[in-house]
Amino acid sequence: MNAVVLNEKLEKSGDVALPESFANIHPHNLYLYVKSYAAGVRANTASTKTRSEVSGGGKKPWQQKGGGRARAGSTRSPIFVGGGVVFGPKPNRNYDQKVNKKQKKLALKHALAEKAANGKLFITDSCVVESGKTKDAAAVVKATGAKDALIVKELIDDKTYLAFRNLKNAYVVEANELNAYLAAAYTSIVMEKAVWEKLTNEG
Repeated sequence: MNAVVLNEKLEKSGDVALPESFANIHPHNLYLYVKSYAAGVRANTASTKTRSEVSGGGKKPWQQKGGGRARAGSTRSPIFVGGGVVFGPKPNRNYDQKVNKKQKKLALKHALAEKAANGKLFITDSCVVESGKTKDAAAVVKATGAKDALIVKELIDDKTYLAFRNLKNAYVVEANELNAYLAAAYTSIVMEKAVWEKLTNEG
């Protein structure tokens, strides 16, 4: 598996091989991380009222005996329409799923290896749009030959941020924001050489 090296003109100038540590990683590591990431960003706003929180129901619906019906003490009971909900969702639920550091690294490596296998992992010395223009940023995405691209920079400069911010098919992140979910979500990845060297040197 090789990553494509791009020159300043966004043209292919060579290849760089992925380290052996990126090979033969079980995809289940990526599955676990994506599952954990998705659980962590859940809005967690679903909320239902129990019988103690529903308004009304102060008066007994009908007399205890003589009506031929089952006894009832309040219309807030879950058996009544408009009553409380039994075991309904509450916003205090914790959806977090733990993934250890080793699995996170393996997940990211697998996601990058998949991009490299498809020829959609690109390494460039620097990805800076000095003009700050969206059309120049779009040229970076076009150079990948993919429908969308994740741009990974060591540090995001103002001009590059302005250039990419209005593109729906591109997203710019700094090195410390890169994770397996983002790497898997985008069709192609354009990464600065400094970020790539840091990833590969970490083993």
